[in-house]
Amino acid sequence: MAEFRLPKNSRVHKGGTVHKAEGASNVKKFKVYRYNPDSGQNPHFDTFEIDTDKCGPMVLDALIKMKSEQDSTLTFRRSCREGICGSCSMNMNGKNGLACTTAIEDLKGDIQITPLPHMEVIKDLVPDFTHFYAQYASIEPWLKTKSTTPSGKERLQSPEEREKLDGLYECILCACCSTSCPSYWWNSDKFLGPAILLQAYRWLADSRDEYTGERLDDLEDPFRLYRCHTIMNCANACPKGLSPARAIAEIKKLEAERQV
Repeated sequence: MAEFRLPKNSRVHKGGTVHKAEGASNVKKFKVYRYNPDSGQNPHFDTFEIDTDKCGPMVLDALIKMKSEQDSTLTFRRSCREGICGSCSMNMNGKNGLACTTAIEDLKGDIQITPLPHMEVIKDLVPDFTHFYAQYASIEPWLKTKSTTPSGKERLQSPEEREKLDGLYECILCACCSTSCPSYWWNSDKFLGPAILLQAYRWLADSRDEYTGERLDDLEDPFRLYRCHTIMNCANACPKGLSPARAIAEIKKLEAERQV
């Protein structure tokens, strides 16, 4: 794993509040990143003691307990609690993941929680995804065709053609992979990053899409595609077990083949 980096606008200062779990026998300590740009305070860590006997098994359960019982101002994203929506992506003990699918018992010692690395922070554990989503929109992630189909008919795929999309369509755009990539840390203004390139290949691999040449033209760039140096942090960080690095390699292969 590459060296862990704090969010872009972070200069963490000492101090912070300690929230005790009085009378608890099984206590787990969480050091949670706090930052509110409207408060005028510097970023810092607050410590929350959680009684694990009275808490669900996942990190998200602990965060919900902190917010509901100890500090209602604690801010984080969450929705499905099933590892489907990608809302609760964050960094836990130096590794990106989903809080709803990360078990507390799998994280040893005191648990440090920060927003996804090297992104602007809106508040506490909430990073700003504006640029990330703009990059996603830039690859035009929808089926594009030139031919017409008979009225009322579907564009069909064989089972073998459909199988080529396995390992691609499951991406939930949580950004765990992109924010674990050093190339994306340094070149996020130009490099699309592993998550977006995985999505780009999803449409290149779709037998129904008829804009392969145009899509490859758009990706043929020293930064948009070729800043990937196969570090493989992306595959290690993906909570869905996908391999963005493999998808990027396939795009590079397509680019090379059409040059022959």
